[in-house]
Amino acid sequence: MWRIHRHIGMGGDQLVEALTDERTERERGDDVRAAETDLYLELIEEVEPFEGARQLIADLKERGHAVVLASSAKAEEIEHYIDLLDARDLADSWTTSADVEATKPEPDLVRAALDRAGSGADGAVMVGDTPWDVKAAAAAGVPTIAVLTGGFSIAELEGAGAAAVFESIEVLRRRLDETPFGSGPSAN
Repeated sequence: MWRIHRHIGMGGDQLVEALTDERTERERGDDVRAAETDLYLELIEEVEPFEGARQLIADLKERGHAVVLASSAKAEEIEHYIDLLDARDLADSWTTSADVEATKPEPDLVRAALDRAGSGADGAVMVGDTPWDVKAAAAAGVPTIAVLTGGFSIAELEGAGAAAVFESIEVLRRRLDETPFGSGPSAN
């Protein structure tokens, strides 16, 4: 279980080999991912948004920032999450697995989000909660503000390169002025 947790946030195309080996990925990776999809969709109704998640999007929009929800989940999952957050009319855009060649820790997802935002990496900031988020953003030239919602420690997130780490989304919301988001629309 601990090995699985250490890889939470890593994309499915990377996860099977990271937890097993190259041979298992080659011979059974697609089967494992297909089984995961079916099992996960049975439980998707149990997913709940983190406290303050929708309001953080609203806060960023009120400050003039473009907000792209960057996920490499499958389209049907993303549609569920967008509705769960009630963010369809709030977020500027979002990504799905169809938008990337490789998932985190590769930078494809962050680059796809930047494309959707219509901006380069200058001024962009990612909010994430796993070392894989931080590494993917860094590889795309984007700093990450991290929150502890992913089950990783401050030391792990800072060790991966997070610019700042906050205890929760609510704490981040209260302290937005201390982040690049406090400086106005130039920080996306």
